[in-house]
Amino acid sequence: MAAEYFVHPTSVVEEGAAVGAGTRIWHFSHIMPGAKIGCDCTIGQNVFVGARAVIGNRVKIQNNVSVYDKVTLEDDVFCGPSMVFTNVKRARSAFPRKDAFEETLVKRGVSIGANATVLPGITIGQCAFIGAGSVVTKDILPYALVYGVPAELKGWVCECGEKLALALSLSEESATCQSCGRKYRKKDREVKGIDE
Repeated sequence: MAAEYFVHPTSVVEEGAAVGAGTRIWHFSHIMPGAKIGCDCTIGQNVFVGARAVIGNRVKIQNNVSVYDKVTLEDDVFCGPSMVFTNVKRARSAFPRKDAFEETLVKRGVSIGANATVLPGITIGQCAFIGAGSVVTKDILPYALVYGVPAELKGWVCECGEKLALALSLSEESATCQSCGRKYRKKDREVKGIDE
């Protein structure tokens, strides 16, 4: 029986990796045994997925990204080209710290821009948007737009990615996305969809 997913001939999917139906794995990628990849994902060129990495459904990982052990990407996450996940805070070649890997959780619908870096032990809230080249050093709130070095809160975004007319200040207000019509409420620095 043919596989329900596509693997380019130059790529390696190790025995023991779980790959969902409809997923496409492109040139020169390496999927380790034990890795879990959901359905309908796109794994770009030269992507590495570690043995203890978990990738949800409909995730798009662009070229030159490594998803190391203990990194979890929930459904509908986008990882831009050459963005970087890390899993050890004080890495030393002479002092391996594989028992010190920290968990990184990227929640549903997050977009991470090209060349961004995410330090270990971080949780990125659902539908947050990380600007290209940013360095994420702390947890990111849901629907937050962050960028810079280090990444700082610059605004709020809709599930569709458009910027919302919500203030950064500690206030209570609501907004409607001008692109798709979704409605949001913010109280202090917590943004939720009206239907959540």
